[in-house]
Amino acid sequence: MSKARLMPSPICLVENVNGSLSVCKDAIEFLSRINEPVVVVSVVGLYRTGKSYLMNRLAGQQSGFALGNTIESKTKGIWMWCVSHPFKDGHTLVLLDTEGLGDVDKGDSKNDGWIFCLAVLLSSTLVYNSRGTIDNNAVENLHYVTELSEQIKIRSSLSGPAGAAEGEDSQFVRFFPSFIWVVRDFTLKLETDGKKVTEDEYLEFALDLKKGVNKKISDYNLPRQCIRNYFPSRNCFVFPSPASTENMIHLENLQEQELSPDFLEVTGRFCDHVFHKSSVKTLKGGHRVTGKLLGRLVQIYVDTISSGEVPCLDNAVATLVILENEAAVQKALKVYQSGIGEVKMMFPVSVIDITSEHQKFSSLAISEFMKCSFKDEKGEYLIKLLEAVGKCFVYLLQENEKASERKCRDLLNNLFSDMNKRLQDGEYSQSGGYELYCRDRDAIVEQYRREPNKGVSAEAMLNEFLKDQGPEAKRILYIDTKLTENDRNIQEEKEKSALLEQRCKEEEEKIIEREQILQEERKQHADRMQQMQEKFKSEIEKQQQELDRALESKLKEMEELLKKGFKEKADLLEEEINNLKKEKEEKSSGSFMDVVMALLSNMEKLLPLMLEFKGRNRKP
Repeated sequence: MSKARLMPSPICLVENVNGSLSVCKDAIEFLSRINEPVVVVSVVGLYRTGKSYLMNRLAGQQSGFALGNTIESKTKGIWMWCVSHPFKDGHTLVLLDTEGLGDVDKGDSKNDGWIFCLAVLLSSTLVYNSRGTIDNNAVENLHYVTELSEQIKIRSSLSGPAGAAEGEDSQFVRFFPSFIWVVRDFTLKLETDGKKVTEDEYLEFALDLKKGVNKKISDYNLPRQCIRNYFPSRNCFVFPSPASTENMIHLENLQEQELSPDFLEVTGRFCDHVFHKSSVKTLKGGHRVTGKLLGRLVQIYVDTISSGEVPCLDNAVATLVILENEAAVQKALKVYQSGIGEVKMMFPVSVIDITSEHQKFSSLAISEFMKCSFKDEKGEYLIKLLEAVGKCFVYLLQENEKASERKCRDLLNNLFSDMNKRLQDGEYSQSGGYELYCRDRDAIVEQYRREPNKGVSAEAMLNEFLKDQGPEAKRILYIDTKLTENDRNIQEEKEKSALLEQRCKEEEEKIIEREQILQEERKQHADRMQQMQEKFKSEIEKQQQELDRALESKLKEMEELLKKGFKEKADLLEEEINNLKKEKEEKSSGSFMDVVMALLSNMEKLLPLMLEFKGRNRKP
């Protein structure tokens, strides 16, 4: 198994100094460069329970996370190690080693609670590490799980009451990580009631609830009920002692042959389970988290805790929606600008050329936006992108028009240079001069029209030029002694008719240009709608997967409760299950058309933006 490490060794992600949490900027900067999905595995547990050794093995290394060989806890805060996922191409495995809970040097259980809370919020798999057996004392040591309903909110205060809103903690199973209980130095036989059991069955037996309603039973059931309710899947691994007592202090330096074969066997199964069963970290709504997003989440949650507030999944997602979608708009806009900028080097070009290039690169920009954005449920940020692209396109149309004007003006000046010399020499200011003037002028106009690649302003500039020549033509007409008054009147009408015809050609040029822009915009609109449909279909599928995960967990739990005779608790779960099924049905019917209608309404405002420059910039 080859493993190219992204990090040579772990670095601190969240620093814990005197009970105050802060984010390490270097770690966040490192995460910001990881644009692929992350599988996040956190390990928590009482200090001096050997948490770090397992994380080193998951990293494919003998050492890395500090193991320590004294009663002093070595890991402070949360340390991170990012490695290439051994079995999922294009994924990063992020390992988070948390400081030991219950460290007597700290004397602050609230601080421990926040470390545990962060591990839950950040991971897709939470590993709880303990020693000995899963007895009542071991479960009570995991009292941090009972505090999660006070330390984590699903809904923001705007969408529900503050604190642990009624029924809110029942939603945790939708967003919490899978749970693995690792028992170190296990010496018992895997048996319950004289029957052999699996490790997972051993855990479930330890989490069985007691019947009754007194305080002692309620206290006994509470942590067990929380674990059962909060985590969508639960697994257990029991490890025998890895080596003799005297060798334990040198654990990270021991070779495999010096370790217990049984210990190595369980270690291998544990690592394989994590590698194959741990899913990509997702946000509420099922959106897959990249390293960059994980870094933002860490910053949001630590800032929230440091401010004295309770982390809220809704608020975190809302903040990420703004940050990520604004970044997605800018990234997509750069894709458009860098592509279409090459067209500018070829100005002037035809409307077909510029609009087809515009369509190509705006389609690429939208694809980039769709890839980077998430939960743009009203199309607000897509509209921002389209407006920005539209403004860039208007600017390019204007620049292309100006380039065409410059080229046409220079061409006309060059073509008319000889004729201007004749004017100055008075060749047209004599009898028969008007006929000579018209012949030369018409020949130049024909030559001008034969010149290729004049751009979008060819007829407009010719019209402007001929209008400017009008007074000179009229002067020559009236001093030509060869012409009678009637001849002059006839020729003057011809001049007016020619100018009108040229004006019509200019208008025709505008109409063709406008229609070509509209035609390309219609094509692009259809492309946008298809991309949007694919995006929203993907979003709905992610939400369905999230709901399926929760449903599967709750159905399994209800079945277990009914089997053990907890009908009242099972009835409550059935109500939750029905609500989840209803939500799933509503989402499957989809709100795509509502979003489409909102987008269509907004897009109607965009097309005039691309066309209005005609009225602004054309000379009357």
